Amino acid sequence: MNAYSVSLDFTKPSFFTRIALSTQIPLTMATLSKTVRVAAAQMTSVNDLMTNFATCSRLVQEAALAGAKLICFPENFSFVGDKEGESVKIAEPLDGPVMQRYCSLARDSNIWLSLGGFQERFDDTHLCNTHVVIDDAGMIRDTYQKMHLFDVDVPGGSSYKESSFTVPGTKIVSVDSPIGRLGLTVCYDLRFPKIYQQLRFEQKAQVLLVPSAFTKVTGEAHWEILLRARAIETQCYVIAAAQAGKHNEKRESYGDTLIIDPWGTVVGRLPDRVSTGIVVADIDFSLIDSVRTKMPIDKQRVSLDL
Repeated sequence: MNAYSVSLDFTKPSFFTRIALSTQIPLTMATLSKTVRVAAAQMTSVNDLMTNFATCSRLVQEAALAGAKLICFPENFSFVGDKEGESVKIAEPLDGPVMQRYCSLARDSNIWLSLGGFQERFDDTHLCNTHVVIDDAGMIRDTYQKMHLFDVDVPGGSSYKESSFTVPGTKIVSVDSPIGRLGLTVCYDLRFPKIYQQLRFEQKAQVLLVPSAFTKVTGEAHWEILLRARAIETQCYVIAAAQAGKHNEKRESYGDTLIIDPWGTVVGRLPDRVSTGIVVADIDFSLIDSVRTKMPIDKQRVSLDL
């Protein structure tokens, strides 16, 4: 598998500013197979819808030029509030102008979009943290509403209570795409393995999407190890698009967008953990089959009633 990353500096004339190419799949597992290219974005969203859309548009163009069939964006891709209540104030239904703008972007660029963590309006005081998958015709294929909400006192950091303004989802969602069957999750879901087990063993997911905005403290401690664990225990690719850097004076995200293969190997990573850019890798369907055939955990699972 070939993987490379693109880190963009949009203040300079050159569109491609940094490309790192690497071959990272163990040779014992590499086989000739059908592959399909995917991209994962890293960005620092702010409290301006059009500024974030401009960034997303540039990253979509870059992914399309690289031959990706789908690009994954992080949680809160379209908006990160600066003040309490801002996210609820700007929340819209899926047929509102913000999401329709992204539908047009997908259609015009002929690429699928995974938009993780859209502020979908629920009522005047609450929203849903919704992962939206749009196809290359600009149609919404499916949505997943984040189930596990971030109500946490971060050690040495701030306190968060996502449930104060967010309604949790109740349905596990998977959807077919050009890069395989996708299992949809969002950020804090990553700490709850059962949802990923159900996506893999009950809904037959091949690729797990984890759009996120991890805090700097929790990201440094747990980000990569949790993602690799989910990949290994499900034998799926894991694509984790991440928010990165300082959004405002009060909020900073860890970054480190990753693509991980079913053997738990990191096959895509930006060279700069907090830069804006994309990482691109090839989904190898024969690798998925090989790992699952040689270690058939789907057939070896024991039902535990504890």
